[in-house]
This record gives sequence, structure tokens and C-alpha cells, in this order.
Amino acid sequence: MLKLKGLKFIPYIMLNFPNIHLNIAGVVGVGKSSLCNILAKQDFYIFHEPVANNELLAKFYADKQRYSLASQLYFLNKRFEMYQQTDQKNKSIIDRSILEDALFAKMLNISGQLSDIEYKIYQEVFQNYIQHIKKPDLMVYLKIKPENAIQRIKMRGRDYELSQDPQYWYDLNNTYEQYFSTYQLTNLLTIQVDELDFVHNSEHQAKVLHLIASACQVERSHQTIGTIEQSPLASLRQIIDKAG
Repeated sequence: MLKLKGLKFIPYIMLNFPNIHLNIAGVVGVGKSSLCNILAKQDFYIFHEPVANNELLAKFYADKQRYSLASQLYFLNKRFEMYQQTDQKNKSIIDRSILEDALFAKMLNISGQLSDIEYKIYQEVFQNYIQHIKKPDLMVYLKIKPENAIQRIKMRGRDYELSQDPQYWYDLNNTYEQYFSTYQLTNLLTIQVDELDFVHNSEHQAKVLHLIASACQVERSHQTIGTIEQSPLASLRQIIDKAG
């Protein structure tokens, strides 16, 4: 468990976020949903990941061989619907990006739980979808060590997650690290959260909010400013090559 000592709590603050559309990315257990809920207090509309009361998700974790394609297409379709609705909101957040769906599909194919023909079907559907969605203005990647992510997964206690081989979470983390180390599709803000408790600690929460607010103000250009990594916008279709 993370030990955070000697930290001073400060009052919650409101920041001046522009009208912008964000994606919050990161491995399971990193705190994406918690961060989305915090940003909702800054007048962001949240598109929640469809995991609550999702019977298919539990079936997937119990039998990935059988339910991989169905679950991947389900999440892909739900995520596409979210992107289609972002124009109706001034400020929005999507909890887990559509780009990450392709990373999960890639892992399932490599492990043999998603056959080559099923993976080809998934990629074709994915390719059709991404031609009709608007890129987010900023991708926020919450970066964490796998052992800390596992600890947080244990703390929230979802049975279907607890039943997984710990190696799965290490492999997932490695897949994320490789992908976001060369990410060039939109502006990217990477936040290392191993020593941050932005849910319960107001000082940590303020730090994360200020990082995101600063990143929202930066023009899209080819430069690196602190933890804000930026590069020219590229077609979302490049994800197919990265996930292949």
C-alpha cells in the first residue's frame, strides 16, 4: 500500500478549464474513473466506461476464449457512441479511449484468446469506426507501476479482476508503456501517479488538476514542455498499425 505522510490538505479549488474534450487513459486500477469524477466538479461531462452491471465483462474474465470477440465489439460500439456524442457537450471526458480498446484486442490475439480471423474482424470494424469520430483535444495518460496497479485492484475487490493471473496485469502495463512511449495521435499529457493519491489528498488533487489545466491551454505543435509531450496530429487509423 502506498504510504503518503506529512501532506497538508488544502481546500478544493475551481480552475478555468476551456471548452475541451479529454480522454483519460491508463491500465486497470490506475484511477481513471476517480479522476473523471473529480473533473466532473470542474463542469466536465463524463462518458463513463460501461463496466457497472456489465454481465458480459464478468463472463469475459471467466472465459476469455469464448467471449473475447463479443466483449471487444461491445466495448468498441459503446465507445463509438460516446465519441459521437461529444459534440453535444462543451467540455467532456471519456473514461478510457477507443484507442485503448485496440490494445486489449492486440493482447488477446497474442495470447491466442482472440483468433487471427476474429482479430481481423475486430480490426475491420475498428477501422470503419475511427473514420467517423472526432479526435480528443488532449489524451491524459495515467502512468503507474504494475505492482501498484495490482494493489489498487485488490483494494477495490472486483471478483472477476481478483481472479486474474497477476502476470496479466504486468503484460497489460507493458503494452500500455510501449504504446504511449511513441504516441503521436493527439496532444499527450503523461502523469506518473505511483506516489499520488488524488482521490483522498487535496494537495495531490490540486497538482493533477493544474497539470491538466495547463496542458489544455497549450497549442498543438511539435514540442515538449515538461510532462506535456506533443507531436503533430496524425490519423487515428495509425492505431491499426500499432496494434497489429
